[in-house]
Amino acid sequence: MCLICDRIEMIKNGENPYFVRELRTGYVALGDHQHFNGYTLFLCKEHVSELHELDRDTKVQFLEEMSIVCEAVAKAFDAEKMNCELLGNGDSHLHWHLFPRKAGDIGNCGNHGKGPVWWYPMEKMYEDGNRPTTKELEEMKGQLAKTLDSIYSLY
Repeated sequence: MCLICDRIEMIKNGENPYFVRELRTGYVALGDHQHFNGYTLFLCKEHVSELHELDRDTKVQFLEEMSIVCEAVAKAFDAEKMNCELLGNGDSHLHWHLFPRKAGDIGNCGNHGKGPVWWYPMEKMYEDGNRPTTKELEEMKGQLAKTLDSIYSLY
């Protein structure tokens, strides 16, 4: 079984503390590590590796919902810029990485602190100190859920 499928199973069983909302095509969950405050994942309900493997209607809905989640993340966490990435090289299950960005958030990692999140050292990004406390996690989830609900209701 894949890591994303495991995470989804935890959501279905009420065991994923990072889960925020279920949408029609996927699940919204905060990332385990929050160096980039508000880092969020949008996990496709279907286990496919590539976007083109979804049927047309599901694909269009999935992309629209990702855009809505992205907007909610940007607003909830005061992003100056959003990075949206659909990679799948490590976990071959369709999922988006949504990173709210702010000036200087990767420090002096080349190009005067501007660049992709992957320029930030992985060992620092995934330090235990970047895991939110239970209280911080609940506040972040509430903030994102409220913003997501207000935006999603417009569609």
